[in-house]
Amino acid sequence: MVTGHTGFKGAWLSEWLGHMGSIVSGFALPPSGDRNLYAELQLNRRMDCSFGDIRDRNAFEKRLAQAGPEFVFHLAAQPLVRQSYTEPVETFETNVMGTVNVLDAIRRVDSVRSVVVVTSDKCYQNREWSWGYRENEPLGGEDPYSSSKAAAELATHAFRSSFFRNGVGIATVRAGNVIGGGDWSPDRLVPDLVNAAFTSGEARLRYPGAIRPWQHVLEPLCGYLTLARRLFEDPGGFSEAWNFGPRADDTLTVAQVAERVLQSLGHHGKWIAHEGEHPHEAGLLSVDSSKAAGKLGWRARLTAAQAIEWTGRWYREWHAGASARELTSAQIEEYCAG
Repeated sequence: MVTGHTGFKGAWLSEWLGHMGSIVSGFALPPSGDRNLYAELQLNRRMDCSFGDIRDRNAFEKRLAQAGPEFVFHLAAQPLVRQSYTEPVETFETNVMGTVNVLDAIRRVDSVRSVVVVTSDKCYQNREWSWGYRENEPLGGEDPYSSSKAAAELATHAFRSSFFRNGVGIATVRAGNVIGGGDWSPDRLVPDLVNAAFTSGEARLRYPGAIRPWQHVLEPLCGYLTLARRLFEDPGGFSEAWNFGPRADDTLTVAQVAERVLQSLGHHGKWIAHEGEHPHEAGLLSVDSSKAAGKLGWRARLTAAQAIEWTGRWYREWHAGASARELTSAQIEEYCAG
């Protein structure tokens, strides 16, 4: 089961699981916006989809029991920092109590063996030092979104310690900023740049100098899948927190990513700095994935430049008439063959 399967990352994961022959079920809010990858991939025709809110504990538990999955990937969340400033209560209800509801339902459904809870690289106490955060760094958060993800980490730890000592593997995962084809979400860098490129308009960047751990969406998903298998095989050996980020020397500023994305889309459109006051966001974010490399054998395969090229290629070919499903499946196959 994938919670949040109607979101950008959840849709990519659901497509990959189906590509491998898995029987996939989903639980999420209906997709929002005029265009979304879930609909473009026609996932409703190829997986057992159910619409619902993870804040509704009874509805999720009933759905989980009906599906009877062995693996659960929990991605459903309020995913935006800026929205967390305007909707802090909803952010905490979804990201904290929603996660608690998912975990409480899982402990009552005997089929589940492996659980991956997706949080964020922003769950760490903001120190903005020059090296990547390691999994044992203090949790924190300067904004409602980041704090809610840190709280979800603590809730997962408490449930794991209290209730999951019966052969169920449960881990949390913290990934960097993901990019890839099929993201039309509001208030995100790549969708804003794609819109600017295809309309010869402009994208406004709040923090052009901010540094983020950019990575193609397939990179952390590969980590989640690898970890899920290990949790199934050895619950006690892998039930902990894991980082999945790009190489430490492969970081770009928001402005550098914007330039390269626009270049990959044919130089149409432009970006400008969005003047004025904005809610606080960290100026530097980086995670250390050496534990995943050493214990899981996972390493980033694509550089930031390659991630941008793959993303630009997806949108170019989609804009030229290719189907989202063909493009997504082709990139999954290309990634797996690399």
